[in-house]
Amino acid sequence: MASNTMFAEVAALAGDLARAGMLHALMDGRALTASELAHVAGITPQTASGHLSRMTAIGLLSVEKQGRHRYHRVATPGVAHMLESIMQVASDLEPNRKRLIFGPRDAALRRARTCYDHLAGQLGVALTDALVGQGHAELTSDAGIITDTGVAFLGRIGIDLEAVRALNVRKSGRVLCRPCLDWSERRPHLAGAVGAALCDHSFEKGWIRRVDGTRAVMITPKGQRAFREQFGAQLG
Repeated sequence: MASNTMFAEVAALAGDLARAGMLHALMDGRALTASELAHVAGITPQTASGHLSRMTAIGLLSVEKQGRHRYHRVATPGVAHMLESIMQVASDLEPNRKRLIFGPRDAALRRARTCYDHLAGQLGVALTDALVGQGHAELTSDAGIITDTGVAFLGRIGIDLEAVRALNVRKSGRVLCRPCLDWSERRPHLAGAVGAALCDHSFEKGWIRRVDGTRAVMITPKGQRAFREQFGAQLG
């Protein structure tokens, strides 16, 4: 169990407005430079570097070096899960605020986005509903399994579950399948190693593509057909 000191330090780091902006920007699973994160947070690169050093030192972020560049990313799925949970709590604590009129970017985020390395929004929930409804996955409030029919289904669409297990679970100890409460839909989408594999596969197949400057993703016409015909997902 975490000490009160560590709990307070993690909460303080995530709670700063500039750091919160940088963490949110990294929730699409990609790695960004200090300059890019400074622009997102509206602060100088020097100030951003100080914030990033603190978050890296405690383990919220990790750093990858490529040549002269240093790229920052969310350190673990656990950190990403914590951030998504904070978004859910923050949203729930604003029920009496004047209803916002969402612009195109917000609408796009609600329709389909990445939540660290898996799919969220209406798309993520619809795919999860389809997998559960057809008996390919079973979810409880905090755990999940892929059934035998689910293993076969994933194999048919090109996802080798044994390879996923070997790469993501045995090496890192990451859970294979779990629910993640979607802050915009208020219902679970699929996370864990299987959720990440499904997201990667969707990008590779051209079913979705990234929207620049946001973690929203666009469903392509090819993806619309695949999600409807192969998964039986109900997309509005």
